[in-house]
Amino acid sequence: MANVHQYKVKDASGNEIDLSQYRGKVLLVVNTASQCGFTSQYKELEQLHQKYKDKGLVILAFPCNQFGGQEPGSDNEIQQFCQLNYGVSFPVMAKLAVNGPDASPLFEHLKDSARGLMKTRAIKWNFTKFLINKQGDVVKRYAPRTKPASIAASIEDLL
Repeated sequence: MANVHQYKVKDASGNEIDLSQYRGKVLLVVNTASQCGFTSQYKELEQLHQKYKDKGLVILAFPCNQFGGQEPGSDNEIQQFCQLNYGVSFPVMAKLAVNGPDASPLFEHLKDSARGLMKTRAIKWNFTKFLINKQGDVVKRYAPRTKPASIAASIEDLL
């Protein structure tokens, strides 16, 4: 069965990133936006990153403009926003689509592996989070309203 280590994505500079480099790491994959009511979650995501990065957690943020046009900026503008406003030091990748015909293959896999509320496949809003174990398997999907700090115990269980 497929796992996230089989996918490639682009970083904010357009470089291809092979997710197999994260074998043996716990991943938290989040679709993000700079102008969303949940944007302040960047602060808690950065706190998780600082607390667990040396133990094997990698947070990967994927900006998406599919929900209310809340991520209109370029990849460079998004990077600046995240660093200036939230001191983000975890990878913020290239903007992508999470739903529809242009959806990223990675997010297609994530949605197939962990359904949302009432078994829905589609991502409903920004800051949907996917927790992935060291083997690359999706363990759990978290709703946008789920605060990153509340995921800490689950992260610790996987580390």
